[in-house]
Amino acid sequence: MIVDLPETTVSGISKRLVLLRREGGATTLGRVLTLVIVAPSDRVEDAISAANVASREHPMRIIALAEPTAHAAAGSGGSSRLDGQIRVGADAGAGDVIVLHPHGDAGRDPDQLLSGLLLADAPVVVWWAGEAPPRASETSLGRLAQRRVVDSGGVGDATARLRATSASYRPGDTDLAWSRLTLWRAQLAAALDNVPVGSERHDITGATVRGTPRSSSTLLLAAWLRLQLGVPVSQEEMPEQGPDADRRAWGIHSVEIHTSAGDIAIARTRGVFAAITQPGHPRLEVPLPRRSVPECLIEDLRLLRPDTLYGRVITEGLPLLDSEFGEEH
Repeated sequence: MIVDLPETTVSGISKRLVLLRREGGATTLGRVLTLVIVAPSDRVEDAISAANVASREHPMRIIALAEPTAHAAAGSGGSSRLDGQIRVGADAGAGDVIVLHPHGDAGRDPDQLLSGLLLADAPVVVWWAGEAPPRASETSLGRLAQRRVVDSGGVGDATARLRATSASYRPGDTDLAWSRLTLWRAQLAAALDNVPVGSERHDITGATVRGTPRSSSTLLLAAWLRLQLGVPVSQEEMPEQGPDADRRAWGIHSVEIHTSAGDIAIARTRGVFAAITQPGHPRLEVPLPRRSVPECLIEDLRLLRPDTLYGRVITEGLPLLDSEFGEEH
């Protein structure tokens, strides 16, 4: 069910939501968190769809704050009002959805818009599904949240954004670009388990990560390897692919761990598969699909405390890379 509430107030939305729950017999007892989505109005539906998928594993209240595009803001004529929408049942995943469309001064203090709609005694996660502020933790919304989720892969110069995040990181910050690396990190960790570290013949001497230019996931993977292995890690750029070309080189293309006995390599080959080669073992092909936004969001919502490993990668591993190779490595 979708209920539109044009020219309403936060109090009006809250009262209508209570009435809908009474009529439908639903409660909020099973909700584990409140997810606040901040997105441009032309991208808010995609973000809500991803959050609805994630709500099947993490029942939650979703509050989507739709920021007007420049064209829409210019066409509002400076009027100040709040349009709202409530979605429950089949239109809201495993929870309820509140969509807020503030116009003019109504959107000046977003934390005030949300204060009467947050679930009591439940963690708050804020996800900027569009361009995030440079210091998310210092914004009014960021101060409400236990976790603050951004997506550096969705901005123009993703690697520049990561370096800015490194300087302003606060516990609770995270990035969907980091969640996209989970399968890569798992495969690399499994391959490295076969290396008898400490043996002279198998000393790890370095690593190379190949990916498309300005890929935040490629940079984060290199920073993670630098932090975990304690050896130099270089990056090599692969050409970006056109819309009709083979897209296996988009994002991360391959990783090589250099050892005195030979290279351990994982490289995308065809479709969702990647080839693993390592000294003394047969070549393997394993599934290594690109993770969707809902999959990454589900993973981030499992951890409602600070991700200490991500914090170390962004504040320690990334500066180590830059100090050894410079920011254009």
